[in-house]
Amino acid sequence: MAGEPGTNTVRDAVADDAGTVGRLLYDFNVEFESPTPDAETFARRFRPLLDRPDVIVALAEGETGEPTGFAYLTLRPTPYYDGRLAQLEELYVVPGLRDRGIGTALLTHAIDGVRARGAHEVHINVDEIDADTRRFYERHGFRNIEPGTDYRMLCYIREL
Repeated sequence: MAGEPGTNTVRDAVADDAGTVGRLLYDFNVEFESPTPDAETFARRFRPLLDRPDVIVALAEGETGEPTGFAYLTLRPTPYYDGRLAQLEELYVVPGLRDRGIGTALLTHAIDGVRARGAHEVHINVDEIDADTRRFYERHGFRNIEPGTDYRMLCYIREL
């Protein structure tokens, strides 16, 4: 079955994957009831982004090539390191395929990619009330630098 450990591959998305990545981001936003452009608009916007050296999109696929998730990261200069800072903008695994290692595979691939491009730190913003997501990032070496008591976004950081 697609999504079982060992049957997914993760690779860097290319411009021809813009439609797939756009659909996944649209599905992510719809699932969490976030305002969203349509999938075609996302695809149009992703096409030039996927050719940029300061953007990484990792794409997970099942054994028959169906998309199972993606991670989208941007890199930017920072005065704190002789390199870049990476922002994990989105990480999404298709519902029904979660808890099978796909998110870990995407995150590992993405971190390897930003490290190879000179990043020294990765940031991700996580909803404070999203305990499962917070545990996921903590399990992968991220730490929250903004403890809070109200509903808000928390900044998680992992040094590389």
